[in-house]
Amino acid sequence: MAKIKSVYICSECGYESPKWYGKCPSCGEWNTMNEEIKDTAKTAPAAKSRSFSAYSRPFSIDEITTDDEHRYDTGSKELNRVLGGGIVKGSLILLGGDPGIGKSTVLMQICQYLGDTLKILYVSGEESKRQLKLRAIRLGVSSPNLFVMTETDVEAVCEQIKSLKPDLVMIDSIQTMNLTELNSSPGSVTQVRECTNCLMRTAKGLDIPMFVVGHVNKEGSIAGPKVLEHIVDTVLHFEGDKQMSCRILRAVKNRYGSTNEIGVFEMTDKGLQEVENPSVMLLSGRPTNVSGTCVTCTVEGSRPILAETQGLATQSGYGNARRMATGYDYNRLSMLLAVLEKRAGYYFSNNDAYINIVGGLRVDEPAVDLSIAMALISSLKDTPIDENAVVFGEIGLAGEIRSVSQAQMRVNEAVRLGFEKIVMPYHNLKGVTCDNALLIGVKNIREAFEAIS
Repeated sequence: MAKIKSVYICSECGYESPKWYGKCPSCGEWNTMNEEIKDTAKTAPAAKSRSFSAYSRPFSIDEITTDDEHRYDTGSKELNRVLGGGIVKGSLILLGGDPGIGKSTVLMQICQYLGDTLKILYVSGEESKRQLKLRAIRLGVSSPNLFVMTETDVEAVCEQIKSLKPDLVMIDSIQTMNLTELNSSPGSVTQVRECTNCLMRTAKGLDIPMFVVGHVNKEGSIAGPKVLEHIVDTVLHFEGDKQMSCRILRAVKNRYGSTNEIGVFEMTDKGLQEVENPSVMLLSGRPTNVSGTCVTCTVEGSRPILAETQGLATQSGYGNARRMATGYDYNRLSMLLAVLEKRAGYYFSNNDAYINIVGGLRVDEPAVDLSIAMALISSLKDTPIDENAVVFGEIGLAGEIRSVSQAQMRVNEAVRLGFEKIVMPYHNLKGVTCDNALLIGVKNIREAFEAIS
């Protein structure tokens, strides 16, 4: 009879230990050691005799050609932009996001566009065939080349892939797949890692591109060990509040393209619709003659996007003032508040400070610092900001406004949408030309607020 024992495996790095640790000895993460049952029965390994010719030989780099390199067009300009131009043959793409944000929807829409010319296999471990048919009807998917399979055994899925030889495979989701050889339950660290390895070998061996859906945990990262993201070629992540219509698709990792590009979609009753001009959508419904709101321009990859930043400063009712940021880095907000007090003379010590990037957009670049500061000062002084002004610039710890990259692109986007005043770092002025808007170069925070108030 096989002996059964418990092991503890880290959900972040896959480290195994016979005893539980509060902190993983390998990656240093806390509360990630999960118990799993492991079969300790030893089986005699099958004798394998391989000749020298059975092994693959090394190739000179000059012998390898890329003449047959081809990318499949997904039918969506936004998705193609994030993927780097389309789907590469033999690639393994991991698609993650919160429940209900649109992962299965976008895959089904890809099936409709590519189903006219390609054979597609859609494997679902969560829904029945009837549920998939109902969703296909709602989204208008009726391609005869779309084959549906409801199976959770990854070995059976790989056998069907080898038999059917589809041009594209979609797995929904990796947390439902399992290997019968393993004793752990589906969704565990070991199962997710080994199932992904099995699918990866199949995709590379048959040169078939494969989409794999991955759920996220409560921290917002893809569930399973971190090694899962190292196995795949591309990691795509859906961002945005599922209660709102705006969806942001971002490439966290991409071996075949840039990771700076984003795709913007809008969720409708007919599925996800691409938004070619996200600036107009993000600025729709913007209030006028109200303090605490400012428009900025951020660059995502090769695309400039105008976004509305909102700040609220109100008298604190507790001993310690609260700080909260939505769509913006909390630590950078704390730094900006310290600079505003020390260098500019705007005191927030007794005020709660809240920041919100409208539309569910997540902004990481320092060029939005000046807009955040202007929104907070406007709310503190209850002074509205000029509604025809766009503000961008990085704030240093000395209170200076530092230059940013791609200033001409930002100015062109602001002018295209009809803004007449652009406040920017003084050192960017000499490299920017514009005839249809007033360019104002500023060196510090006080100059910037005086220019737009």
